[in-house]
Amino acid sequence: MKPKKIIVSVTNDLYTDQRVHKVCSFLHDNGYQVLLVGRKLKDSQPITDRPYSIKRFKLVFTRGALFYANYNMRLFWFLLFSKFDVLLSNDLDSLLANYCAHKFKRKSRLVYDTHELFTEVPELTARPKVRKVWLAIEQKIFPKLEVVYTVNQSIADIYSKKYEKEVRVVRNVSKLWQPKTILSKKELNLPEDKHIIILQGSGINVDRGGEEAVLAMKEVEQGLFLIVGSGDVIPQLKQLTKEHHLEDKVRFIGRVPYDQMMNYTYHADLGLSLDKDTNPNYRFSLPNKIFDYIHTTTPVISSDLVELRRVIEKHNVGRIIPEHSAKGVAQTINSLLKDPVLLEQLKANCKQAAQIENWVHESKVLEEIYL
Repeated sequence: MKPKKIIVSVTNDLYTDQRVHKVCSFLHDNGYQVLLVGRKLKDSQPITDRPYSIKRFKLVFTRGALFYANYNMRLFWFLLFSKFDVLLSNDLDSLLANYCAHKFKRKSRLVYDTHELFTEVPELTARPKVRKVWLAIEQKIFPKLEVVYTVNQSIADIYSKKYEKEVRVVRNVSKLWQPKTILSKKELNLPEDKHIIILQGSGINVDRGGEEAVLAMKEVEQGLFLIVGSGDVIPQLKQLTKEHHLEDKVRFIGRVPYDQMMNYTYHADLGLSLDKDTNPNYRFSLPNKIFDYIHTTTPVISSDLVELRRVIEKHNVGRIIPEHSAKGVAQTINSLLKDPVLLEQLKANCKQAAQIENWVHESKVLEEIYL
């Protein structure tokens, strides 16, 4: 029996998208012939360690309306002349092309994985005319979809109520981290005599607490704040670090492969997730960095968001900041660093929670959807 072929599409450059990689690996491990489609940028890193096939479009436009139009047109024509049994569209910005191709090939199956409340992100709420276009696409297609899943229960409830459809939940839970080797602090150029605080991720953008975290370091003694990843706000954070003379307390690592990033996280005393409640998309977010922190036994300091509080309080793996300010962040960091007994207890709780909050358990929903 020939394996089913699934084409998975997303608009990013694929390199750091752990959710899509986990889903593609699950599908490959369960007998699917997987092709993942994304885009290639000038600074895109090569991808050579995946068990499934990859195709990256090189496009003339890299952002804005022309990019999204160009990508969806290119993707549509590619899908139209490709053979597949299933299409998996990741997020609204790839849905139109997938839906149109699916309609042309009626024997195919279309699955939609919505990673966020796409039309509520700050980049769109600040631009109502652009948001109106995306909202029109969503309202046209979403009610016609047969299989939809998303990243947490709060977002699933919102979509279910809005479109009167069943929306299942597959959270961004990490695979249980089982490294072959762990680099030492010396190998990572980390000091032995300082507390390490980390903020990791590929979406370190506006309203995600980076500014408050940098300024909080003025009040943290013997601490080094690592920012490991990329995002729109990184240039501002670098400028802020320079303006406040915090170069010896804040270090920018940049975007690195997942296992290397996790080595930094392993040596961290605390992991930060500080999204602000400025829009519904952030309000109901559950970043996968939370589970990365748990898997490396790194206690979490979080803003007071419903999905984050749910995980942190369920397993007692961290603390919620009292207020979203540099003072609130610094206060919470210092309260934990000055209580080594509590810190060790939280680390032990992380270790236990990792046995529950991992991809093996979470992917059981994918079994029901795809197998």
